[in-house]
Amino acid sequence: MKQVVIYTDGACKGNPGPGGWGAIIICESTERELSGGETDSTNNRMELMAAIRALEELKETCSVELYTDSQYLINGITTWINGWIKNKWINSERKPVKNKDLWLRLLLLSRHHKISWHWVEGHSGHNFNERVDKLAKSQC
Repeated sequence: MKQVVIYTDGACKGNPGPGGWGAIIICESTERELSGGETDSTNNRMELMAAIRALEELKETCSVELYTDSQYLINGITTWINGWIKNKWINSERKPVKNKDLWLRLLLLSRHHKISWHWVEGHSGHNFNERVDKLAKSQC
């Protein structure tokens, strides 16, 4: 199984507002940068899109180390999603889960790969996190 490292970030000017996402995929000695955006989005949607778009680029099942500065993304995919599914996509506040469409896409992608999710502190000088932050902001 290929070993892949992915760094992701999302950004938004206003929340909601124009949003952007960025990702770096590292496989062996090759780095690939990805970015994109939407004219009307939220920061959380962009965080999810960064992970989704990076994982969509993988053409075979991989062992992935995914790094993000988003607690929303980490907690959502590793903890909250099981309760959301059990409760028919109703959150702990008894409201529909926001970004269900993206959570479903991410859930399907995560079933195709062995993913370890890692949180990295944002804006702390971590090289790859700073790079994906710039990529995301460039698309807002």
